[in-house]
Amino acid sequence: MAARSKARQRALQILFEADQRGAPVNEVLADWVRLSLDDDRQPRVSEYTMTLVEGYAENAVRIDELLSTYTVGWPLDRMPVVDRNLLRLSAYELIWQDETPDAVVLDEAVQLAKEFSTDDSPAFVNGLLGRLKELKPTLRR
Repeated sequence: MAARSKARQRALQILFEADQRGAPVNEVLADWVRLSLDDDRQPRVSEYTMTLVEGYAENAVRIDELLSTYTVGWPLDRMPVVDRNLLRLSAYELIWQDETPDAVVLDEAVQLAKEFSTDDSPAFVNGLLGRLKELKPTLRR
C-alpha cells in the first residue's frame, strides 16, 4: 500500500476513534503519536496523517456544515460512523489540500469505503464527494 494511502487509512482510524469516544480529534491524534513512540509494535503516525487530521480539526465545523447541506436525507448522526468520518476526511483533502488531485481523493475514499464500510457506501461516498468537487471553488472560506 502506498504511503499516502496508509496515511489516509490511519487518519480515518483516528477520526473514527475520536467519534466513537466522543473525544477531540487532536487529543486522539496525540494519543496515537505518543503510543507509536512508546511501543515499537505500533506503526508511526506519518506527517501526512497528522496533516489530514489537524486539517480536518481546523475546519471541522465548516466540513460538517457542508456535509449536512449536501447529504439529502442523511443527517450526519444517522450515517454509518465510517462513512461520516471518511467523508469528513475526504472533504478536507478535496477542498483544502490543493496538491492532491481531486480524482485521487475520490478514488481513495471509494477504496476505503469498500474496505471498511457497507456495500452501499462506495456509491454514496463517491456521489457526495463528486458533488463537493463540482462546487469546490465556492466552498472554501
